Amino acid sequence: MEFTVIQGDIADESADALVNAAGTSLHMGSGVAGALRRVSGEELQEAAVAAGPVHLGETAVTGAFDLDAEYVIHAAAMPHYGDGEATEASIRDAARNALEAADARDCESLVIPALGAGVAGYDLAEGARVIAEEIRAFDADSLSDVRFIAYSDEEYETVRQAVDAA
Repeated sequence: MEFTVIQGDIADESADALVNAAGTSLHMGSGVAGALRRVSGEELQEAAVAAGPVHLGETAVTGAFDLDAEYVIHAAAMPHYGDGEATEASIRDAARNALEAADARDCESLVIPALGAGVAGYDLAEGARVIAEEIRAFDADSLSDVRFIAYSDEEYETVRQAVDAA
């Protein structure tokens, strides 16, 4: 499947589904989760926590509340126990499960961040490569507009270069 790499704040994006870089408890802290919660309000946090916890690599789906989307797919690439760090397997599973959750809901558009990077501790370039592989390998029924988003200039360049090299 083809996709684009974009730069911006995921909370400002318009899509059928936005992916939250979550931990297994689904408590929405900082980073992507904080950005989404800032715009959507505490209703999203309450819905996410009510849908959790989930196993590492799994997803939970909630409404998007005040975000410009139908769904938020909470993809748990990071454990909320032990060392709390993401792994290649957890990122791969979370990305694939997020794509499957969106496609199962007949979503045409999806915005996905660099799952497992940031507070989850996984190398951004390596994580971007893993996510790019999962998106490219995904055989979608409804998804046709997948955007891989990075926030800062530096993150965007790292993700773009990793995706181009993958």
